[in-house]
Amino acid sequence: MSKFQALGISSELSQIVQANGISEPTPIQEKAIPVVQKRQDVIAQAQTGTGKTFAFLLPIIDAIDPSKEYVQALIVAPTRELALQITTEAKKLLSRLPERQVLAVYGGQDVEQQLKKLKGANHIVVATPGRLLDHIRRGTIHLNQVSTLVLDEADQMLHMGFLQEVEQVIEETPPTRQTLLFSATMPEEIRKLARVYMNDPQNIVVKQRNITLDDIKQVAIETTDRAKQDALRTVMKGEQPFLAIIFCRTKRRADTLNDALAGDGYLVDTLHGDLSQAKRERVMKVFREAKIQYLVATDVAARGLDVEGVTHIFNYDIPHDVESYIHRIGRTGRAGGEGVAYTFVAPKDRQHLEMIEKGIGQSLEKRVVERTNTPKHSVNSGKKEDYRKNRNFGKQKKRSPRS
Repeated sequence: MSKFQALGISSELSQIVQANGISEPTPIQEKAIPVVQKRQDVIAQAQTGTGKTFAFLLPIIDAIDPSKEYVQALIVAPTRELALQITTEAKKLLSRLPERQVLAVYGGQDVEQQLKKLKGANHIVVATPGRLLDHIRRGTIHLNQVSTLVLDEADQMLHMGFLQEVEQVIEETPPTRQTLLFSATMPEEIRKLARVYMNDPQNIVVKQRNITLDDIKQVAIETTDRAKQDALRTVMKGEQPFLAIIFCRTKRRADTLNDALAGDGYLVDTLHGDLSQAKRERVMKVFREAKIQYLVATDVAARGLDVEGVTHIFNYDIPHDVESYIHRIGRTGRAGGEGVAYTFVAPKDRQHLEMIEKGIGQSLEKRVVERTNTPKHSVNSGKKEDYRKNRNFGKQKKRSPRS
């Protein structure tokens, strides 16, 4: 008997999981699957990368009755990228179970094509809140027979302002449904949502391996808002990443930075929520193929992003909470590789830096970019400019143990 069978997963589905190269369940899967199988509500606190998707997909797929063509399971995700990622994983599991169908429903798709697909049997629907509500209002999707509802990355739906839409979706499902809530953090608004809509949920907490300490060299660069672009160029030129993601706070700032870097000859493109789905998929394709070297992204667009070969992360705008920082820098140092994360800190950002350092339990190495009169440069121009370590940066007196 396989370890997944021991958790209650059917022999047929366990074999499919093993055929996908997975033989050992992760801690979140070990804890959550037996509870989900018992039809209990679950609140699971787990980071991206812990295997949480299979923790709900496996028992959901096992419970599907192919003879009933209505929506039996609904998975709500905050972004198109995450919805597509979940759907891709579901299709892998369903490759040998063709009688069970999954459909992704998200903004940016051709509505007519989506309407056509909705007329068939769709046992599992993976959706973003806005587009799902649009179909509910059109009467093209019905959730009155949903037996399992999953709210994935609930904290991100809160941060993106989707909480009201999520509540409207929940109201469309039967009160007898099973509700599974997965979230990296548990803000009070999410706890309140759970109290209102969940029935005696089982709490499961799984801590992720501390990637910030083990795999990633972290450096804080002292700068000012005015000098930030030049500081970024200097560090990029000194580091020469293979692939790098540059995080900005807003779509407008991402576009502005992207245009500036492209004008200097860098192989760069941008990823944010205002792009069409086709454009986002094209950008990710060329980035994965290393046809561009730099991806300028917002937090929302890069949620769950996993690209092999990302060597560097640049926090052009410092994140305002520890979870976002961990999420961002976790895009590098993956699959056993080492990564480097640079965070650009203006004077007004120092309180956020201190919060991050306290949250991860370590001080970041501090450096100051040397100011030079060197003009803006392209990727291949000039000699390396220096950026020196600064022991007296900000209020921190101790240097990081990492070099």
